[in-house]
Amino acid sequence: MAGVGAISVVVADDHHIVRRGLRALLDGEADIRVVGEAADGLDAVAEVERLRPDVLVLDLMMPGINGLEVARRVRHRESRTQVVMLSMYGDEGYILEALRNGAMAYVLKDADPRDLLTAVRDAASGRRYLSLPLSESAVAEYMERFQTSAPAGYETLTTREREVLHLVTEGHTNARIGVRLGISPRTADTHRTNLMRKLRLHSQTDLVRYALQRGIIVLEGPLRPRVEPEA
Repeated sequence: MAGVGAISVVVADDHHIVRRGLRALLDGEADIRVVGEAADGLDAVAEVERLRPDVLVLDLMMPGINGLEVARRVRHRESRTQVVMLSMYGDEGYILEALRNGAMAYVLKDADPRDLLTAVRDAASGRRYLSLPLSESAVAEYMERFQTSAPAGYETLTTREREVLHLVTEGHTNARIGVRLGISPRTADTHRTNLMRKLRLHSQTDLVRYALQRGIIVLEGPLRPRVEPEA
């Protein structure tokens, strides 16, 4: 049973069994209390805004918007909430992108469960935690390089355009995007047109390729993004 002053945590992962396991692990600690859950990126942002937890434990690859975009929004909207990114990907590029987008910690899914507990406690205290041997000097060098460079195309997109980009690359139609975001299909199509212009993309294939390069979607083996027929 968590005591008064325990670290409040929201858990965001699109797999129900994983969320249940994370909740059981975290709630088993006297100084940690899970206060909410989310199954996709948009809901994760909403839960953080509603509950204002100390820590968000967040899967890197989420439907709706991915973990990198969730972390970026949490950093800008809820300064008190620290993000612990949970991922199966140990590539340095993913780690650095997560940190650049505001994550305080990065933990691999196959790490020892104690790593996650340490990451949550460190993040809540404002300390960075990495489950891979990535040096602080390498991170600092990357961050400095990013801050002095010109904005990349993705950084020029509006919040709504980023939402549409993520949903388009998951294969959703304008009609489905409109329902998910509470906008009309025509407005969704306008956002799609604008973001493709800003990114200098000309086709759906270009868009999917861009999403793969940025890590917005990941293909494993023969899997391909699901594409729904237009209504």
